Amino acid sequence: MAAEAAGAFRRTAIERSDQRISWDRTDQAFFASGACHILAWVCRDTYPDRAIDIAGIRLAGGWQVFHVYARWDGWAFDHSGWNPEPEFLAVNVAFEGRPLEHIAIVDSLADFCATHHSRTPDRYWQDPVPRARDYVSRYLPPWA
Repeated sequence: MAAEAAGAFRRTAIERSDQRISWDRTDQAFFASGACHILAWVCRDTYPDRAIDIAGIRLAGGWQVFHVYARWDGWAFDHSGWNPEPEFLAVNVAFEGRPLEHIAIVDSLADFCATHHSRTPDRYWQDPVPRARDYVSRYLPPWA
């Protein structure tokens, strides 16, 4: 699947306020906006033998990360599956219409959630981890 901008799947006001409605979106929409950080950590944990990092993107000069992804050897994994990281970044820059910064995230999932006001897995309608594991399994990694 070609890289798609995370912003194309932004949640509506009702999806932001009601976890059940947010949960009921397609897997791609759910992991593009609202649970991207869960997907990134699950991807990393799925391949413990690989040096998979976690990264985020934010508006240039901003502090709030609006999308999180897993990265390995020039590849990015998010709701669009595995794509070359430069292509992934370019698609998001084009969608946002302004420069973005990508940052390395070295925190644990819990620390990231606390710092960036993101939900921990226990704060979703249902546990998103099994859903994320299933989603990761649908995409052949670049080293396969």
